[in-house]
Amino acid sequence: MTGLPVGRRVAQWRVRRNMTQQQFADRLGKSKSWVDKVERGVRPLERMSNLREVAEALRIDLEVLLAERIGQPDVAVAGVARVRAALARYHVEASFRPPDVAKVRARLDHAEQSYRHARYPILLGLLPGLLDAAREARVAHPGRAADELLVSAYGLVALVLVKVGQGELAWLAADRGMAVALATDDARLAAVATVPLSQALRAVGRRRSAMETALVAARRLPPRKQAEGAPPRESAEGAPSLGGDGAPSLRVTLLLQAALAAAGRGDERRVAGLLDQAAAAVGTVGGSFGRASVEAARVVAEAAVGDVQAATVRHERLVRGEQWRWLPPEHRAAYLLDVARVHALAGDMVRAGRALLDAERTAHSEVHHRPAVRDLVAIVARHAAAPAGLARLAAALHVT
Repeated sequence: MTGLPVGRRVAQWRVRRNMTQQQFADRLGKSKSWVDKVERGVRPLERMSNLREVAEALRIDLEVLLAERIGQPDVAVAGVARVRAALARYHVEASFRPPDVAKVRARLDHAEQSYRHARYPILLGLLPGLLDAAREARVAHPGRAADELLVSAYGLVALVLVKVGQGELAWLAADRGMAVALATDDARLAAVATVPLSQALRAVGRRRSAMETALVAARRLPPRKQAEGAPPRESAEGAPSLGGDGAPSLRVTLLLQAALAAAGRGDERRVAGLLDQAAAAVGTVGGSFGRASVEAARVVAEAAVGDVQAATVRHERLVRGEQWRWLPPEHRAAYLLDVARVHALAGDMVRAGRALLDAERTAHSEVHHRPAVRDLVAIVARHAAAPAGLARLAAALHVT
């Protein structure tokens, strides 16, 4: 019955239990018409309490009724092992026909695009070969282009590892990229390497280091002007691209990283100042993308320092506005997960559940392949008022 709508599964399990619709309705204390509408999909099961009652009446576990892909292995495990093996290859030599820097750059652009759409299982398969190719290209063709390529490759590896719950390994990858960047004595390249490093530090709980690292990199950026009409290509939670000038947009990203780290430490005054600096820097660049990134960061930061009501109001305004669509799917889904945590902490499991389901619709892997999400889904799904779709999600994640 894998993949069938819930109503169809109810009907098939009812037949298996040798019950008529009337007998099943009597068990539930419902009308025969109610059962018929549920089984035909006319009446959705919208409350967790109803789903549990149906499962109990059918004498099956809720997970059996709702699970879509029970028994599938965690695709991240093998991918992480291959990435770890690639990071352990310290000595890379140029082959007889070393890869061309431009071709590896094209592969990296494709991988960065996959990241913006939260395709983590695909990325875990691509990254080991991509990292090897970037290192080999730098050995064969030393210079600025190859340095930028390798810094970006290490940064992307770090960002993906953060997503799949491998904070310490992400820190290692980000540190490797920072070492390459610092050897070039280029402040902008060091800033690019700092974004994933700051995220990795936050992931392992080193928020003060994450904040200070981001601020140092932002201060060292030269005052360059963004190319006219060129939108910034990075998000507050994403990998900065090296295309174009980009120094102002990089500064925005670093300030947001610092603000989020400060928020995690409960430093309310510093959070406000950093977010205001980021907003001012966006004003010099322009574009809805940067403004949306700052507003999203404000919501997360306000919630982190305890102002849940202000965060909720700001969130509702953000998702109704035009700026929201400028954020890539990965950023929107990650942000919605943060919003779900805010609602859960406030005890509003209905809104928390809706935010989780919105995140899943926005970027499937952001929910299904991030281990940190499972505990949140489990907590919200246990609440009787949680949306019915959340029970299906909990079953798919094996957290019912």
